[in-house]
Amino acid sequence: MRSRFPRRLASAAVILSGALVLSGCQLLSPGSGDGPATGVESANPEVVGDVPADLEGFYTQQVTWELCEETFACATVEVPLDYADPARDSIEIALIRSDATGESMGSVLVNPGGPGGSGVNIVKDALTYVTSDRLREAYDVVGFDPRGVGQSSAVECQTDEEREADRLEYLKPEISDEEALETLTAEAEDFAAQCAERTGELLGYVDTDSAARDLDILRAAVGDEDLNYLGFSYGTALGAAYAELFPANTGRLVLDGAVDPSLSNEEITLGQAQAFETALRSFVADCQLSSDCPLPTGIEEGVTVIQDLFRSVEESPMTAADGRLVTIGTFFSGFILPLYDNNNWTLLAGALDQALQGDPSAMLQLADLAAEREADGSYLTNSSEAFIAINCLDYPMTSDPAQLAADADELAEASPTFGPYLAYGGVTCDAWEYGPVLEPAPASAPDAAPMLVIGTTGDPATPYDWSLALADQLETSVHVTWDGEGHTAYGRAGDCIGDLVDDYFVDGTVPEDGVSCD
Repeated sequence: MRSRFPRRLASAAVILSGALVLSGCQLLSPGSGDGPATGVESANPEVVGDVPADLEGFYTQQVTWELCEETFACATVEVPLDYADPARDSIEIALIRSDATGESMGSVLVNPGGPGGSGVNIVKDALTYVTSDRLREAYDVVGFDPRGVGQSSAVECQTDEEREADRLEYLKPEISDEEALETLTAEAEDFAAQCAERTGELLGYVDTDSAARDLDILRAAVGDEDLNYLGFSYGTALGAAYAELFPANTGRLVLDGAVDPSLSNEEITLGQAQAFETALRSFVADCQLSSDCPLPTGIEEGVTVIQDLFRSVEESPMTAADGRLVTIGTFFSGFILPLYDNNNWTLLAGALDQALQGDPSAMLQLADLAAEREADGSYLTNSSEAFIAINCLDYPMTSDPAQLAADADELAEASPTFGPYLAYGGVTCDAWEYGPVLEPAPASAPDAAPMLVIGTTGDPATPYDWSLALADQLETSVHVTWDGEGHTAYGRAGDCIGDLVDDYFVDGTVPEDGVSCD
């Protein structure tokens, strides 16, 4: 549960309106007519810099920008499948660009998080949610789907029907005996085999280090000497990895909702479980201020009602108005989604009220939104599959039964509401055909340009302490705090954070380290 859900429910509703169709793009000459500049461009040698000879062709490739969705330009860029052997094969990275409304200072590349989030979709469908008017006036905003994701060369594991069937079985909290663990292991092995068969060798090359190397080729492809970058959530890990690998090419990097790269997968899961438990209590307290709140007086009393409801759904799945079965996995994901943004807590209160009365339909709608599922049963993206594939390469995970059980006990104690549903994640990656290629380690980029790391005090998905840790690790960074609730800050925290970020991107003004907004 590492921020794979949309940053905010409002933008998620737009994101789910439809996938980008590249096949209908119209090739235009550069600058012809209205709309974005299009045509065939080659990287300026001045922006490429010194690169290894076996990568030079990737850095200097011609990029064809085509008009798409009426107001955007789209392109694909080739990158090596394997940076250890660039000549062996190549894969494609999908880009979408919104041209600056004023005189362009260059490009800002955007990653919405995940891992597995689509930068193409976030720019195409939610540009005004994730960027300000001022930023869009000064920069071309470029979204990209990292390797393994969305419109790029992508991980593929299941058909829509198979994904829907797995949602009904998702999140089995009670691994009470050896037989239950064996069943879970067999299911994980089946899923891993599906991914390996349908994705092929790409499955072994979707790690964050490789994606960060892709970013430098994308920097050259958009014609920038330095990378300007806006990364949310997991996007902060990708940005930090880039700064480590290419410190001399860093321009202006904003890392919002920071991940601490020194943490193990188990430490990340525990930290999120605790943070969501805290967010739950904040939600309950907020709900109880309203006469419409379906919860009794008292925070602990309200939390107990929610926990009892979870256990009830776990034991006896509910049926929605459309006849679909709502198991605990579906119910859990629907409940979690609005906790990412306190602006959506009223939606959660309404869905909770209905569920307490026996109707899980609203909670199912939230779960469908989280899973990016359409009403016809189709799924718009491969975000959940990419999430697993990337994490299995980025993190060694324990699969020892005794350790898994001990971790499960720790999660349940730290987060009685959510912890039991977050255990035994290591089983999935233990079945993976490709082993982890990275190890958790502190970030370090002493020669990088100044960067902004932003933390939100009430962030349930990337706890505030993680932002402090990343800022401490990145020697040239400054830390900015938003004293607020929900996941990430820029675009939803008001003018204080917005102005600090825009001043940095547009004017190059680095804020004072430790500045706080409320």
